[in-house]
Formats: sequence, structure tokens, C-alpha cells
Amino acid sequence: MTQTASRPDAVSSSGAPQPLPLDVEAIRADFPILSRTVRDGKRLVYLDSGATSQKPRQVLDAERWFYENVNAAPHRGAHQLAEEATGAYEAARATIGAFIGAPENEIVFTRNTTEAINLVAYALSNAATAKEPEFRTHAVGQGDEIVVTEMEHHANLVPWQQLCERTGATLRWLGLTDDGRLDLSDLATVINERTKLVAVTQQSNILGTINPIAPIVERAHEVGALVLVDGAQSVPHQPVDVRTLGADFLVFSGHKMLGPTGVGVLWGRYEVLDTLPPFLTGGSMIEVVRMEGSTFMPPPQRFEAGVPMTAQVVGLGAAVEYLQALGMENVEAHEKALTAYALEKLAEIPGVTVIGPPDTVARGGAVSFTVEDIHPHDVGQVLDDLGIAVRVGHHCAWPVVRRYGVPATTRATFYVHTGYDDIDALADGIRQAQKFFGTV
Repeated sequence: MTQTASRPDAVSSSGAPQPLPLDVEAIRADFPILSRTVRDGKRLVYLDSGATSQKPRQVLDAERWFYENVNAAPHRGAHQLAEEATGAYEAARATIGAFIGAPENEIVFTRNTTEAINLVAYALSNAATAKEPEFRTHAVGQGDEIVVTEMEHHANLVPWQQLCERTGATLRWLGLTDDGRLDLSDLATVINERTKLVAVTQQSNILGTINPIAPIVERAHEVGALVLVDGAQSVPHQPVDVRTLGADFLVFSGHKMLGPTGVGVLWGRYEVLDTLPPFLTGGSMIEVVRMEGSTFMPPPQRFEAGVPMTAQVVGLGAAVEYLQALGMENVEAHEKALTAYALEKLAEIPGVTVIGPPDTVARGGAVSFTVEDIHPHDVGQVLDDLGIAVRVGHHCAWPVVRRYGVPATTRATFYVHTGYDDIDALADGIRQAQKFFGTV
């Protein structure tokens, strides 16, 4: 935890903010919801993109286009609408794959990051009872170990706890340092010859920490373990290329990257996906079905049972195109400048403590903080009354708040439409909360 921040590169020597890399006003014009008012006519200051992002018109139009012009089930039927639905669905798969440097046959669509992680976890436990020898390649059982970190979102913790309960495997984890970073001092002992899989977030949803993935991947592969990277908070905010990431799986959600709800992505190295048994079974994922048994399609179809979320996939493809037009390097630089400015502004307020790294080194745009003598929920309520939307609570990362001895935090998260004026509003709102509760 820290109460101070180094001088950010978002602020010049004169104290004036440097121009942001993105044109905030032009971008805001693309988001219909940002023109509305809340709480008796107050401007909406949306600082909760880490929970779910708002959607630009281009994404809304893409979904509407699909429903108004195509609206058929892909990979079924021989009529024109079905053909067009298949084309739109698979074109989006190619677009989304290219966004992370992956071939389209390595992109599996799920409902969200959580389902993508559960898919892998259940596939690893299903492998133990699979009749096909190749599906038993990565089976997990007694004596095996799964490694996570103390900073994981519950979505990248609870499925592995459950996998261990189902299989008799053991869960181990890497801890945290006092300034909100991964403690890798015992990496070589925590990840060992018994490790079957390592699951790690690329960017913490509560601390903002961007983790060093390379040494974790290197150690895991050294002992023959697979690596799953939770990219829910990284893929929307920074360039991510699976060819340089080096992991075996990457998971992320559409709704956190300007896309629709109800669609997520599992990327997996094809040679690994091809050795995994299915998670869900039914239509679309089968080759041959007889009363005596069935055989399954190759990836990615093996993992996409039932009619898919086609409109949402098309919308996610449009979201990816929107981000590509902005340039992910620009998105990353924009958020780094905002984060530096936010850390500076919060450091000026007595009684405010930031939970996590104190500067922008290996740090993303999620800033969690506490205000002395005011519960985070009360801070959030005052901010909401002022039209400022933030997240309060443990942020689905309960072990993190326990590690730092706080009941909860208030969290502000930024995105492409966030400007310095939003952060100024946040700082002013915190001061108003302090006055309201008489702590200053």
C-alpha cells in the first residue's frame, strides 16, 4: 500500500497535464450512453470500465445489422440466411484472432472469461475418464498440482479450487509483495515437476499490476506444465500477441473491450486444444452420432456446442475493429497517462491510500483506494450521488483485500473515453465525501 506517488509523465514540469494520446471528445461522441445524465441531471462520469465497458455505436449497429438482415443459425441449414450467418460468424472469428496474433482455428467462443476458464478446468478433469487415449494427455489427478496467484479474480481461482476437489490435485499459489506485485522469489519451488497447469492474470483487476508473464511461462514449460493467462483486464487495454506471450491459453471477455455481453474468447495453442476432451456436448460439435456413442469435431468446433451467440460475436468483431482503428499502442499510452494523473491527484488528498503499485511502471488503469475513516461503500455512495460511477467492494478478489488488511476498496477504472476531467471529478468527489462524513 502507498499514500504517495512519483511525479507522473502525464503532468509537465509546469503542473499542466500533457495532451492525451486519444481524442476523448471525438470518442465520447461514439458512445450514446455518455450523453445521458444521472442523479438529477448530473453528467455521467463512468469510471467502472473494469467491470463492464460501454459500447460505441459501431458495435450496437453491428448487432442490429445482424438481427435485421441475417438472423440465422450458423453452421446449420443450406438457405441463404444460414450461409450469411456462417460467413459473418467466421469472419468475426478471423478478425478477433488476428487482433491477438492467432489463427482462427485457435479461437473458441464462450460466454465470458469465466466460462472459458471453466472450459479448460473441466476439460482437464474430464480427461481422466476419457476413452480416447489422446484426450488423456493432460489429465489431472492425485499427486498433481495447480498453481495460481494470490491476486487472481475469483474466476481464475474458484474453478481451480473445484478442479482440485474433483481430482484430488493440490492447489498452490504465488504470494504478493507489500506494494502489490507478484512475489516470484519462490517461483522455482512453487512451480515444480508435479505442476500440471499455472493460471495467472496478466493484469490485476483490483491492483492494476501488470505481471511478468515470461518467467512464469519459462518455468512452467521447463517442468512440462501448461499456462493459462487471464487477459480480461489486459487484452482490452494493451497490445497482446499470443505469439510473444508464450502461454498455452489466453482468455478474455467481450463486454470489457467495448463489445457485447454474453461473449468471451478462449485462445489455445491448437496442438493443446486438439488433445482436450469437450466441456459441453450436443449439436454442432459432433462428427458422427450413433446410439452406441459419438465422435467429436476438431477444435474450435469441439468446444462450441449448440447454437452460438452469433450477434454478440459479430458485435465483438466490430469492437475489435474500433480498437484497431484507435491503435492499441495509443490505448495503452492513453490509460498510462490517465493512471499517472490519477495517482498524482489521489496523492494530494490527505487520508487516501492507494492499494497497489505507486507508479505507472508495469501498471494498468485500475486504481483502488481507501479513504481514512470512511467505508468504501460510503465513498461510492457519495460519488454516485455526484454522477460518478465507480466500483466498491472486494472486486471478486477477496484474498487481495485480506492480504492488505482492508475490508474493501473503492476502484476507478479507465478506458478510451476517459479524460482528465473525469479524474478531476473523482478527486473532487472524494473531498466532498470527506466533508460529508466530517473526516477533514
